[in-house]
Amino acid sequence: RKKSDPGDALVLANILRTDMPMHRPLPADTDLARAIAVLARAQQDATWNRQQISNRLRSLLREYYPAALDAFGPWQNGLCRSEARELLKLAPTPARAARLTRSQIAAALRRAGRSRKLDTETDRLREVFRAEYAHQPQLVEDALGKQMLALLHQLDATCQAAEELAQAVEELFPQHPDAEILLSFPGLGTQLAARVLAEVGDDHTRFADARGLKAYAGAAPVTRASGKKSHIGRRIVKNDRLNHTGYLWAFSALTASPGAGAHYRARREHGDWHAAAQRHLFNRLLGQLHHCLQHHERFDENTAFPAAGASQADAEAAAA
Repeated sequence: RKKSDPGDALVLANILRTDMPMHRPLPADTDLARAIAVLARAQQDATWNRQQISNRLRSLLREYYPAALDAFGPWQNGLCRSEARELLKLAPTPARAARLTRSQIAAALRRAGRSRKLDTETDRLREVFRAEYAHQPQLVEDALGKQMLALLHQLDATCQAAEELAQAVEELFPQHPDAEILLSFPGLGTQLAARVLAEVGDDHTRFADARGLKAYAGAAPVTRASGKKSHIGRRIVKNDRLNHTGYLWAFSALTASPGAGAHYRARREHGDWHAAAQRHLFNRLLGQLHHCLQHHERFDENTAFPAAGASQADAEAAAA
């Protein structure tokens, strides 16, 4: 009538002893696949941490330093860029940023590794930093600047960790035999393909069919029925890492594959929202991936999306 750890352990041991055929064995992944999984998951965690700290830094800058957000807004990846971090170290408050000279800004950009359009960016940044903005009291602004520098140090560490882990994945992943098959799929680069391999593994007997893989990734819908009522919805219990990777994979495949783009547009015309259409595309890509891994085949656009391939060939013939 009370919790007992030895009793729980005994129950679990008896379950494995008496009901062993009802349990799925652990996948027999190779050491190389397990090593790739360690690096890919660590890189994914570092990317999530980098984005989280970047969001916190952005929220703090919006409170007292809007000039920085305007200055770094046109840059891709904004605050995560080395140029932005170098300038924030040089001028942690808007008052100090307004006093920066052209030579100081240009030197900071050079230290960050920028060499193209240096004069243009220097003039633009100097103009933004010297524009009129509302200011906090000087003591409050200095205190917020110190808080910002503490967050900036954390962001530097996460950016460096993400870059180093990404480089390690780039070196190790191509050595795997399944890398060629994974990279043949549209929308899968080295990092995303490594994440897929990390969660799916290289034990090709792990999933009896493609339906098992789709359910594991959360791409296949689940039907809940009670009496005369039934509801078809998305899966809540799933591999969250693989599901997140699938969202990025499907989004990239929209432009990398004409067939994937046509499939997505057809689902939207059918009435699906954006997320549902991407999940449906991810579901289809997983089925194709399972087939290619089982038969050791590379992805083929015309086989995967025959209707889209035929329409594209007809269009090219008509244009000719």
